[in-house]
Amino acid sequence: MAPLQTPLCAKIGIDHPVVQAPVGSVSTPALAAAVADAGGLGMLAMSWRDADAIRDAYTEAATATDGVIGVNVVLDESTGVLSPSACLDACLDAGTSVVSFSFGDAEPYIDRVHEAGGTAMVTVGSAAEAEAATDAGADVVVAQGREAGGHIQSDVTTMALLPRVADAVPVPVVAAGGLGDGRGLAAALTLGADGGWFGTRFVATEESGAHETYRERIVDAPETATRFTELFDRGWPDQPHRVLETDEVRQQPGADSDGETGGSDSEQVARMPDGEPISRLADMPPLDGMTGDVEALPHYAGQSAGLAQDVRPAGEVVARLVSDARAALADASAAAE
Repeated sequence: MAPLQTPLCAKIGIDHPVVQAPVGSVSTPALAAAVADAGGLGMLAMSWRDADAIRDAYTEAATATDGVIGVNVVLDESTGVLSPSACLDACLDAGTSVVSFSFGDAEPYIDRVHEAGGTAMVTVGSAAEAEAATDAGADVVVAQGREAGGHIQSDVTTMALLPRVADAVPVPVVAAGGLGDGRGLAAALTLGADGGWFGTRFVATEESGAHETYRERIVDAPETATRFTELFDRGWPDQPHRVLETDEVRQQPGADSDGETGGSDSEQVARMPDGEPISRLADMPPLDGMTGDVEALPHYAGQSAGLAQDVRPAGEVVARLVSDARAALADASAAAE
């Protein structure tokens, strides 16, 4: 497959402007490696791992591909296993060359990435945040719209946010939120982005760490099936997120779009593969190997869920995103003639 090159690709050394979002606990070395092997940027969420697990996950992914593996560090001190500083240290020690920062001020950390010879990406929710990030030294900014799945740091839709950010900063911009297929990637590129950030689509892949029922729910979901809420706040309090509207979401009194948190039930509803219990309203999505009532856990997904038609290998997803983006851009160009 011929490269689909943009300034983002040149900046981080990838063939195609496709970024696999870190997708929290669902990210696996196999998923990141498959995306990287197909020419995109594979990502690992590191904030929910300890130092040894960070090293092991990165090494496993990096040794499985000649492509680029990036990592994400959440800067909100109220969540994560390690402090953001310690998490970053572990990531850099592991050898990563691309570090994505989200949910906090990245300025104190960017120089450390540069000193290690790496590239710093910063997720933003406004043009002003994008300008502050580039002033702090960010090499790439990720413009995250409200349509995104999982935890969200923007109140603006991607279509409104993206051109504002692209006009505001001189560095490559990645569009995040609401992108689920190649047409979305093409649209983002025409709005000024240099790449697309895909989360929900990569949850529904064979290599993701998602439970089978979670992946099936994404495939079956229409675009209207998500809810913006603060319901699943155990582990990351007061942070809005978007999830599929499961029975658990519908039954909780605070699961409304006003962001109010509902319920205080500490009932254990599921167990991790190692037997660790998971309480109701915890911020842990259904993972492969979990047992119990996984339907009660948060099924993080964006409004692009309706575009995921099936569960495929991640490499095939990258190839399809690129080919469909090419076709959409060609059709748009022909229509303009």
